[in-house]
Amino acid sequence: MQGMNTGRARRSSVRDIVLEALRRRIISLEMKPGEPLSENDLAKELGVSRTPVRESLILLREEGLVEVYPQIGSFVSLVDIARVSEAQFIREAIECASLAGIASPNDEAMSRLRANLEQQREAAEAKDVERFFELDEVFHKELLRLGGHESAWVAVNSAKAHLDRARRLSLVTTRPLGVLLEQHAAVVDAIASDRTGAAVDALRVHLRAVFEDVERIQAESPELFAGAEPPKPTRKSVARLG
Repeated sequence: MQGMNTGRARRSSVRDIVLEALRRRIISLEMKPGEPLSENDLAKELGVSRTPVRESLILLREEGLVEVYPQIGSFVSLVDIARVSEAQFIREAIECASLAGIASPNDEAMSRLRANLEQQREAAEAKDVERFFELDEVFHKELLRLGGHESAWVAVNSAKAHLDRARRLSLVTTRPLGVLLEQHAAVVDAIASDRTGAAVDALRVHLRAVFEDVERIQAESPELFAGAEPPKPTRKSVARLG
């Protein structure tokens, strides 16, 4: 019995690793919306059997990040505007409510935020989108921490896979990193001057900016977004993990 449990735990561990790898590549746009996915090729590249790949694709389908078409195959899902809106609603509700309830911030908290802004500035100057995105995540977690709701990040993070893909698209194609940095700085400056209401307003404007970006991206690249009745894709090539 112990051997069976050990084997089951090992399979689960491998699947979790594969799931995280595929999820990360989909959200980071390494695997672009609409790209085909092959269980055989992914298993070979990741050095695992087809089973954890198949199980991971099923879980990603439940998240709405993978679409399966019978007789055709599995594909990275197109960006779903409805899911983006839902995730944005959850994020805005949690983050703004947390920020609205802060007391006077301590020096340590402000130092962390200022240091993060400086790192963002360096990433923006280097045009390092990946690094900027990572720092953006840390920034928003720090704001929740400041409001005493750091644990709420789990709920925010679990809801925003589709939102993150939209945000990545906006960072790559439409919104200069410097503009996002200025929006972050406006939130921090308002907090530092004890203008909580202004900080919440600035945060709300910042969080909602993604909708303007998505509208522009959708107009330029409609093939990346799910429509009311998206056409079934055809398998031409297989997405590879670089």
